[in-house]
Amino acid sequence: MRIVFFGSPEAALPALEALLGAGHEIPLVVTQPDRPAGRGRVPTPCPVKTYALGHGLPTYEPERIRKDPGAVDRLRAARPEIHIVVAYGQIMPGPVIDLPPRRSLNLHFSLLPAYRGASPVSWAIRRGEALTGVTIFRLNEKMDEGDIFASAEEPISPLDTTGSLERRLAVLGAGLLVDTLARLDRITPRPQAHEAATLAPKLKKEDGRIDWGASPSAVDRHVRSMTPWPSAFTFLETERIIVLTGRPTPSLGPSATTAEPGTVLSTGRDGILIACGEETYSIVRLQPEGRKAMDAAAWLAGGRIRAGLRLGA
Repeated sequence: MRIVFFGSPEAALPALEALLGAGHEIPLVVTQPDRPAGRGRVPTPCPVKTYALGHGLPTYEPERIRKDPGAVDRLRAARPEIHIVVAYGQIMPGPVIDLPPRRSLNLHFSLLPAYRGASPVSWAIRRGEALTGVTIFRLNEKMDEGDIFASAEEPISPLDTTGSLERRLAVLGAGLLVDTLARLDRITPRPQAHEAATLAPKLKKEDGRIDWGASPSAVDRHVRSMTPWPSAFTFLETERIIVLTGRPTPSLGPSATTAEPGTVLSTGRDGILIACGEETYSIVRLQPEGRKAMDAAAWLAGGRIRAGLRLGA
């Protein structure tokens, strides 16, 4: 099948690779423009563009495809039978969605209608779901509301971060996408139960701030859901500290329940024990502002933190 592929981040790569491996023809890859990255803010291509260029696939990178007057003509010239969209990162207009004879299919990283939106993996972890999955649906101009062609489930591990779960879903979705295209003419799409929909809005950097007044399990889900982006963080006075990994920890006794949330109760080789709600949470690995990631024990060697200090205040 002749496919124009829309995608940008690393999570879209397994789908693109799987389509090529299955023998589909990709005459054009539509992706995000180069963005400044690193300390030098050097314009850098996204992972999908890098992959496409490395495999000789033509690319098209409109700044805003909805407002690009040449978008439809550029896509029509590629003569697609269908558009496949995986984490493209832009809202597509109706004339683009409906251009190919078979229109456009989207691979979404949740079991729709649950977690419609830009950050479904993060929100599923944050809200304590035990199960998620992937859904292939027909794209329309509404947010993730099109008819469903196929779906597949994936359990969420208590240790999953957004990064680890997203990688598994990307591989699961790639296989489902190839299978769906092979059976496309035999599938009867089913409408979504819109009344059961939940939302997964796009995350912002400030969403990563840790609320030490929450329960230890809620803090743990928050940390895992914000990893690798936008990162869970707290403050030691004015210094921003990214919390990379941690774990809920059994309470040490009455002192944990009476201390202000965020208070450092103890420090040691196993991490930094923090009063959290009426229980405790251990920071195991972190990244101080302007420095590399390290184990909490290594940070303690610098003498900046001790029992009685309060994080996040």
